[in-house]
Amino acid sequence: MRYVALANGFGIENLTIRSGSKPTPKVDEVLVRMRAAALNFVDLATIKGRLDPKLTLPFVPVADGSGSIEEVGSAVHDFKPGDRVATLYIPSWASGRYKHEHIDLSNRPGAGSVAGQLAEYKIFRPNELIRIPESISLTEAATLPIAGLTAWNALAYGAIKAGNTVLLHGTGGVSIFALQFAKAQGAKVIITSGDDAKLERASRLGADEAINYRTHPDIGEEVSRLTDGRGVDLVVETIGGRNVARSMIAVRPEGSISIVGFLDGVEAPIDLISLNLRRLSVRGISVGSTDDFRDMLAAIAANRIKPVVDAEFDLEKTKDAFRYLEAGKHFGKVVITF
Repeated sequence: MRYVALANGFGIENLTIRSGSKPTPKVDEVLVRMRAAALNFVDLATIKGRLDPKLTLPFVPVADGSGSIEEVGSAVHDFKPGDRVATLYIPSWASGRYKHEHIDLSNRPGAGSVAGQLAEYKIFRPNELIRIPESISLTEAATLPIAGLTAWNALAYGAIKAGNTVLLHGTGGVSIFALQFAKAQGAKVIITSGDDAKLERASRLGADEAINYRTHPDIGEEVSRLTDGRGVDLVVETIGGRNVARSMIAVRPEGSISIVGFLDGVEAPIDLISLNLRRLSVRGISVGSTDDFRDMLAAIAANRIKPVVDAEFDLEKTKDAFRYLEAGKHFGKVVITF
């Protein structure tokens, strides 16, 4: 089989294709023929050494993937050969509250001690996989574990309902999923981008208002105008850093901000007086549980939502896929197919 390894140092240029033996599952494991792997910015941070500069190399990157089960161990009863599955980013979080043991990044695939999904075949334990509905393809399914579930919970923790207004920053995977989920719930959506062509695509997907932050750099003022001075009920904050301050201005009193990204940096200056006077709720989002994933899949099937895949790259073009992601050219998700 072929797989991609980060070797000889960090950086996109150090991604190499290697060959190995097809693995054999133990009695409590399953063998998956991988078909697709979707890229997230956490993967880019990993291969650049930003997430864990002490990561042991060589290392197989990329957290999210999908495929079909080829073989199951004798003790596995939850899956059978032929089942179509997606991977789980926090497999230890089956249900209930997020706990201390779920925090460790090294236990997440493609981020630390657990190898990622850029391999033609991979061994999994049953709790690391989830069966996907027939309404979506394997390529689409690969986009769900981080971006899809993060967007789903960003809205859920904001208690979004019909008639509410949501502000989305950018047109990457999380924002586009949040757009689709919010519209399915009857909410209004304001979305931002520096690219008018991307804003037009977002409008065709259902966005009610679009803001080009290059021509309207004061996003808070523009949001105020579009909402008749009220502000939005929820901001899905995918940028982080200095952008959090802009989100605080855009949200209504007693509104919510779901923090999901750190493209502009991991530290954000916050005006605590404004936070208190406006009684804002700010919550960090770390993907979700397996039960959350099942709820999301049910909503996707019921609302006939199709994940937006902007670009597909062959395994041999893995470097090109990461460079495309890094350049911010994508609308929705970037996927590597096998």
